Amino acid sequence: MAGAEIEQLVHLLAKLPGLGPRSARRATLHLLKRKEALLVPLSRAVAAALENVRVCSSCGNLDTQEPCAICADARRDATVLCVIEGVADLWAVERTGAFKGRYHVLGGVLSALDGVGPEDLSVDALVRRCSGTGVREAILAMSATVDGQTTAHYVIERLKATGVAATRLAHGVPVGGELDYLDDGTLTAALKARRPA
Repeated sequence: MAGAEIEQLVHLLAKLPGLGPRSARRATLHLLKRKEALLVPLSRAVAAALENVRVCSSCGNLDTQEPCAICADARRDATVLCVIEGVADLWAVERTGAFKGRYHVLGGVLSALDGVGPEDLSVDALVRRCSGTGVREAILAMSATVDGQTTAHYVIERLKATGVAATRLAHGVPVGGELDYLDDGTLTAALKARRPA
């Protein structure tokens, strides 16, 4: 059996998404075998992130500057907000290079099962951002889950008083998707969201 320090590292790595106990053990062994090349730089990077990364007070993104680089970028369209569940979703949208506006991170979705209510999300901050600040559109980029769609409906209702147009991402057939491989929900959404050819 390994020493307490190694077991602690395995235990902590196993808490990361996508890593179970066995994967955490393999990762730990890999790090320990390559201390100078991996473990030392990783420990420095973790310490630097702990010291310098903060939550943007405007949008909720993670960055080392305040406001974050996206909010500070004057080239971004401040009249369009992409409302998303979490920072991972922000990163996914940014990877596409297709969105040139700003973001608002809700910090999750409404979920009665998980005890997440409206007060646990940054919906009030979103309403404040959309009230009299020049925002004209809020794109709701929620997951196509029951909780994601419930959250989107709640946000739409809250935004009605601001006069900001609420739009939603299209749902349906993915690029390169074959119909016989799609689930019924995706195919139903695609049929309902059809547009002129």
